Amino acid sequence: MRVLLVEDHDELATWVTQALRAMHFTVERAADAASAESLLFSTHAGAAGGDYALVLLDLTLPDRDGLELLAHLRKRGYRVPVMILTARGEVGDRVRGLDLGADDYMAKPFDLAEFEARVKALLRRARQTEAPLVLCGGLGFDTVARHFQVGGVPLALTPREHAVLEILMTPPGRAVSKERIYANIFTLADEAQPDVIEVYVHRLRRKLEGSGAAIVTLRGLGYMLEPAGG
Repeated sequence: MRVLLVEDHDELATWVTQALRAMHFTVERAADAASAESLLFSTHAGAAGGDYALVLLDLTLPDRDGLELLAHLRKRGYRVPVMILTARGEVGDRVRGLDLGADDYMAKPFDLAEFEARVKALLRRARQTEAPLVLCGGLGFDTVARHFQVGGVPLALTPREHAVLEILMTPPGRAVSKERIYANIFTLADEAQPDVIEVYVHRLRRKLEGSGAAIVTLRGLGYMLEPAGG
């Protein structure tokens, strides 16, 4: 899953990014409102920023008030969850932020454990219409805890292996292009090329042996996860 962090404070951005990466998120950062809009509505981000699972939004940005950015995004139909992270903790700011379409609001400074719990809860609410456990053969994915298992045993994956498999698993049986996978797990600052996805797919195929699930290559379309022998 990709998260957009809109934050101009370098130290805080680094701290939040590290926490999110430990939760298996790919983090892209924008230091101002203009950069955030460019990322949200670029080809890299997909239609209307659709490839982001979450936006974390500071309000005191160098070029524009974050509430104005939030209002503009909602006006353009951007519906992916937005959590405000700001030093402005007054009741009036909280009310206005929620009224303009924020899904959660945390005032700085905040506790890391609470932040992680709120992120999980926010995404859980966004996925409340989905089944909590997705299955493909003997491979299971808990969409709430975001853990993979095979026969009840946790599947050991690196963060980027986890990201690739999650894209293919939600839902399985769907063709996903190499370019889309790349856009979801790498940021614009990364130097890797799309062909690196082949390396992660190769590693995953080895780890999925005996799981009852397999990644197949669809010429001209990309990859698809399906039950082995399906």
